[in-house]
Amino acid sequence: MKRILSIDGGGIRGIIPGMILVALEEKIQRATKNQNAHIIDYFDFFAGTSTGGILLSILLCPDDENLQKPKYTAKQALDIYLEHGVEIFSANRWRRFLGKFGLVSELYDATILEKILDGYFGNKKLSELLRPCMITAYDIELRKNHLFRQQKAISHGASRDFYIKDVCRATAAAPTYFAVAEIFSLAKTRYPLVDGGVFAHNPSLSAMLEVMKTYKTYKIDDIWILSLGTGLSKISYQYEDFKKKKAISIGPALVDIMSSSSAESSNYFLKQLFRSVNESSNYIRIDPSNLSSINSSMDAATPSNIQKIVSLGDKLVSENEELLDRIVKNLIEDKKAKEETSVWNFLKR
Repeated sequence: MKRILSIDGGGIRGIIPGMILVALEEKIQRATKNQNAHIIDYFDFFAGTSTGGILLSILLCPDDENLQKPKYTAKQALDIYLEHGVEIFSANRWRRFLGKFGLVSELYDATILEKILDGYFGNKKLSELLRPCMITAYDIELRKNHLFRQQKAISHGASRDFYIKDVCRATAAAPTYFAVAEIFSLAKTRYPLVDGGVFAHNPSLSAMLEVMKTYKTYKIDDIWILSLGTGLSKISYQYEDFKKKKAISIGPALVDIMSSSSAESSNYFLKQLFRSVNESSNYIRIDPSNLSSINSSMDAATPSNIQKIVSLGDKLVSENEELLDRIVKNLIEDKKAKEETSVWNFLKR
């Protein structure tokens, strides 16, 4: 069984899956009586889009002194939003005012995000991430999906390897929020990229196909996915409002509509696929069903709204307590079985 952890995009709402990750890691530590246990040791493959790609990159980042161990805990991954969320999504009133009239191309200064990402990752590379993973982006010049793959960075070297901070900058380059990310591979090839949410807000389906290709298996029932969402915005947009505004000023609304529809489609397709092989339990989606208690805009990073998002995340953890316990039990049992099989295969040689 190949186990996938997938995390959606959603800007500051990344706090929600971040809190699920913290709960899972703490439960694993209690169940194994090992305070040094990390959630990444219990999955085979990881996928993330935008805020999800940042969370996964932090989880998979190697320690400075021991490149085989993670540098950060799940709690430290969550802290990027709790400690820096306000800073990342900060724009002065003048910039916001101009944005309403379409007089600026993006709302936020990407150099702030870049500085924070540099603090987390320094010059660590995609190839150095601790587990196989895929982080999404979209190439606006070639008009094609761009998937940052840890395994391809290892196998193809500098031509497919990138600094992790650049990968995160690219996957989070949501149109109208941040400028297009112009990044370079270690071989100095240029890539103009935007947020992977334009095609895979929920990257679970892309991850499943990647695992099937990588491990050369076409059996869906050999795959188990935990997909963590950030909630789907249900804001209603009026026809007349769209008709009167300039295209750039309705950009955030278009991003919201596109992201929600992408996530809904992926979720639907995966449910149908696993149902078709009588393995519905192999796809678990944890996603808040109602965002009415918060400002659901991906950039709503005021201190008060962050606290509301934390409360919503805590509520989601409480509502799924039994499910999370079952997930942890299965993850631990599966890891133990794989370790025993590995030892047995070694002894038989």
